[in-house]
Amino acid sequence: MGLAACVVCRPAGSAQAAELTKETVEAFERYVRLTESRIDAEVRRGTAFLWVDAQPERVRQQTYQQIKGGETVVERMQTRDAGRDIDFPGGMIHHWVATGFVPGVTLPQVLTLSQDYDNYQNIYRPEVQRSKLVARDGDTFKVHLRYYKKTLVTVVLNTDNDVRYFVLGERRAHTRSHSTRIAQVDHAGTPAEHERPVGNDSGYLWRLYIYWRFEERDGGVYLQSETVALTRNIPFAFRWLVGPLVSRIPRETLRATITATRNALLARSGPP
Repeated sequence: MGLAACVVCRPAGSAQAAELTKETVEAFERYVRLTESRIDAEVRRGTAFLWVDAQPERVRQQTYQQIKGGETVVERMQTRDAGRDIDFPGGMIHHWVATGFVPGVTLPQVLTLSQDYDNYQNIYRPEVQRSKLVARDGDTFKVHLRYYKKTLVTVVLNTDNDVRYFVLGERRAHTRSHSTRIAQVDHAGTPAEHERPVGNDSGYLWRLYIYWRFEERDGGVYLQSETVALTRNIPFAFRWLVGPLVSRIPRETLRATITATRNALLARSGPP
């Protein structure tokens, strides 16, 4: 389960291409290594499996009330290297976490839905236009997804993704999804449809890594989606216009993802 939560959209008049450079890729890979090291440590400890459990007590209690009341809580994240920010020459990182709750369902039901990739185009429409399970080897999946996002402009992206599942007993599981190919599609759905060269396009989305965690307790399952995305930087002349979207789009998309997942689970399982 995962959508293109961060797409940096530019006004149609600023159509110059952006190039994904080696330096940008190296910075992203460094950021991911540090992020996944933190995730691995949290999963091993198990004492704060969900983001909310690591918060101060007052915040934790308030957030759980919101989540169990049906809200999806979305927060911005940032990974630092020994306390220092990581520079992204020519690029921008988007790191968010969202948590929700689905009453009356079980972990096996959540995993079954999560692995129903051929049906994502129905569960997550309109943001997933096409979905296909390409291959499966045990707990590792190769998945093709076509994403669609309309804000200031319409963006269509063909993506290939490697997803791995880790089941931690009867109550917990987590997943790790890495995009292996993202291609911008121009003139989608027309005879002129074609892909831009990978890494030499408008820079709406160059990488998308998604980390889900599922925990069954309190009469249902908690869903947590952490996303790390890489896009081009915002041209200075358009920051006043595009800047607010950088926060609004991922918040709205992550909430929509959790909501669509909850609705699909409840539809399959019946009312709690």
